[in-house]
Amino acid sequence: MDIRPVKTDNKKFLTPVKKAMQQYRMLEPRDRIAVGLSGGKDSSTLFYILTLLQRQLPFKFELIPITLTLGFENMDISPLKDYVDGLGNKLHIKATHIGRIVFDIREEKNPCALCANLRRGALYNTAKSLGCNKAALGHHLDDAIETMLMNLLFNGKLGVFQPKSYLDRRDITVIRPMIFLQEKTIESIVKAKGIPVIKNTCPANKKTKREEMKGLVEELSRRYPDIRYKFLHAVQNVELKDFWNAGL
Repeated sequence: MDIRPVKTDNKKFLTPVKKAMQQYRMLEPRDRIAVGLSGGKDSSTLFYILTLLQRQLPFKFELIPITLTLGFENMDISPLKDYVDGLGNKLHIKATHIGRIVFDIREEKNPCALCANLRRGALYNTAKSLGCNKAALGHHLDDAIETMLMNLLFNGKLGVFQPKSYLDRRDITVIRPMIFLQEKTIESIVKAKGIPVIKNTCPANKKTKREEMKGLVEELSRRYPDIRYKFLHAVQNVELKDFWNAGL
């Protein structure tokens, strides 16, 4: 696969990703970074961008692409393997029974939270077994807004995931290099670069609370076109004095 950048790539996605990495000190020389690949557009785009940066930046770091099989027999990951091969790397495949645990054993009515926790745990364990000190996830700006809304509307709290966080129990640092990119930017990268996307065969696909939040964000953005960047500014400039603190 040809990953030579074109002029518009810098403004479109490389500069925002580099800015996020610098601002939150995500990348250091000799890092060994696990990249969780689901076959979806976000994680595959993340791997493409990191491979591009691997060839541009003046220091060395390693990328270890990992995919988890969840037990859905009708999911063909061969396009993902070919994609990783084409970028000069090797896909590490970890078999799990997460799909069976979530849908057959636990029979979860709202399966996404449990599935996400199990997948992250399996990814981090696999990453550590392969000698990685960091794990890169494909979350983007829209994911952050959706997570904040889910926390507010369903859990009654204000909060969102961090761009970079150290998990002391796992002894691994999680980074989200695409945190400044909008989802529509990622969709355009997939189209422009010919990045393969594998159909999600999860029974709960497109039927989740996150899908509701995605629709809500789209609705809000039609009325307030700059809402994504207002969110980005707000979440980086929190004034604790503006919040109540249990009456203290």
